[in-house]
Amino acid sequence: MLKIGVLVSGGGTNLQAILDAIDAGEITNAKVDIVISNNASAYALERARKHDIEAVCIAPKDYPDREAFHKALLAKLQEKEVDLIVLAGYLVAIPPMMVEAYPNKIINIHPSLIPSFCGKGFYGLKVHDAVLARGVKVTGATVHFVDAGTDTGPIILQKAVEVRQGDTPEVLQRRVMEEAEWKILPKAIDLIANNKVSVQNGKVCIENE
Repeated sequence: MLKIGVLVSGGGTNLQAILDAIDAGEITNAKVDIVISNNASAYALERARKHDIEAVCIAPKDYPDREAFHKALLAKLQEKEVDLIVLAGYLVAIPPMMVEAYPNKIINIHPSLIPSFCGKGFYGLKVHDAVLARGVKVTGATVHFVDAGTDTGPIILQKAVEVRQGDTPEVLQRRVMEEAEWKILPKAIDLIANNKVSVQNGKVCIENE
């Protein structure tokens, strides 16, 4: 049974998609063991508690410096003995010490088709603002492993989403979540939980089902 730790900063819609997929049997051999937020008022923590999952706030402001914060975050994940860390809208940079402790065991959901509209400064509505400003016709979402860079790790799954005439960033954000994020994040977790994903020479290989 894969033990998952989910890191989230806000409402936790991607967390809810994971919990719903587990309840529906769409994710097998996995369970969410802990949800951690850097924001004490994040609704994601309430979603976790409703599922009887440990929910804790570990915030940078509660520690003397970033290193102390990073060590506390890593210590909590190691205490829970998680096998996979899922970044589900987590707006804090992941430190090298965590990447080293969990090689190819941290995944992130990003609201664009990487390598487009990603990297430093591209998060939340800023991604969708940029998509609309560029005038592209197709966007989407990407699940990837986390490495030392920003949105640079090996890609696991992607799903395209149409950009429509008259879209606002908020409307596009919702469509990308509904049509892509909430589908490929649970799918990626299920593949990992059932040992169907491996990384070879920096690229992801997925076993045929």
